Amino acid sequence: MKRQGILNSEISRVLSYLGHTDRICIGDCGLPIPDEVERIDLALAFGEPTFIHTLEIVLQDMKVEKIVLAEEIKTQNPKVLAEVEALFAGQKVEVEYVPHVELKAQTNDCKAVIRTGEITPYANVILQAGCIFAD
Repeated sequence: MKRQGILNSEISRVLSYLGHTDRICIGDCGLPIPDEVERIDLALAFGEPTFIHTLEIVLQDMKVEKIVLAEEIKTQNPKVLAEVEALFAGQKVEVEYVPHVELKAQTNDCKAVIRTGEITPYANVILQAGCIFAD
């Protein structure tokens, strides 16, 4: 039995397969997921698990060099945006804002989308993998 790290076998597997610049998405329960992209569904009930808690856990196992957020999060969900910014404070992580429609289109290029139970608007992020041996 695994002693530490992410216990969810699908998330653990996807993270171990990622190479530099590969991408995954963590999304709210309403984010459409392309049929061709792996869906890792964690949603248990409205609000469970939360987007932020899921992101916190994933970040313990993933080196991130860039994130993509919807432009709309700035005005429609500033609380979650502040929590995302706090998670990346002091790190060299590029932040890109795109229209929500563009973020949804970019999920086509993700290795997987992790669906949470989050029910607040625009609580979605694309994480681009960094290189663990180059700083």
